[in-house]
Amino acid sequence: MKVAIQGEPGAFSHEAAMRMVAGAEIVPCALSAEVFAALTGGAVDAAVIPIENSLAGSVLEHFDLLLDNDVKVLAEMPLRIRHNLIAMPGVKVEDLERVLSHPVALAQCRKFFAAHAGVKASGFYDTAGSVKHVMEAGDRKVGAIASDAAARYYGAEVLQAGIEDNPANFTRFFLVKRAAEAVSDPDANKVSLAFSVENRPGSLVAALNELAGLGTNLTKIESRPVQGKPWQYIFYVDCQLRSNSEAGAVVEALGKHCGMVKELGRYRENRD
Repeated sequence: MKVAIQGEPGAFSHEAAMRMVAGAEIVPCALSAEVFAALTGGAVDAAVIPIENSLAGSVLEHFDLLLDNDVKVLAEMPLRIRHNLIAMPGVKVEDLERVLSHPVALAQCRKFFAAHAGVKASGFYDTAGSVKHVMEAGDRKVGAIASDAAARYYGAEVLQAGIEDNPANFTRFFLVKRAAEAVSDPDANKVSLAFSVENRPGSLVAALNELAGLGTNLTKIESRPVQGKPWQYIFYVDCQLRSNSEAGAVVEALGKHCGMVKELGRYRENRD
């Protein structure tokens, strides 16, 4: 199965995709929009995308792309994010003057940079991409922060493992397929939805009360602005279900108060 990811080989998305789809052929994409274009255009069979990080929060662009494309979420998986200081083989920490990585990764390693005041943190487009760049440039004064898989993939060396500030660092990934080919897990006990409500007092409360009336447990809610319509919002929610069939009742209940409701996917909750 061909699976698109955003980022270079060796990125955390690569690791997540290999865990979610055994034997997958990974198709790296530079941008998230390219991931969805590859999926909807038929160039790949599925995509694996990060949807939220336990420290940095939601990947908001991916909510918008899930709404705008005819796709469905079929599975979720949390991945422990372990940041490592990586450089060319034989380089020592004291040799480094600059370290590259994705800005989110750099922000999660502030204690390392506080302890190494002479090392400058420099933002880069991708964690694994930063390792690739270091190895291609051959600069022994520049390091990277990425996964140990990225170090192995590009022939680099881990100088320090686990340099993240907080070990409770997890990213939740979604497995996404084209809606026409998506078959939800019969044991699905979670659903992701997008909906909009009228801009009047109590409209959001009324919608949420419908969920409460069904005994549905709301585990996440996120709001995003509607493009081109200032001060109007789309709400994204995750709900725990007692059974796969309950998702239909949830959509129907929200429809009483919402101008738009879209089921983004139903899947089995994964807390491993």
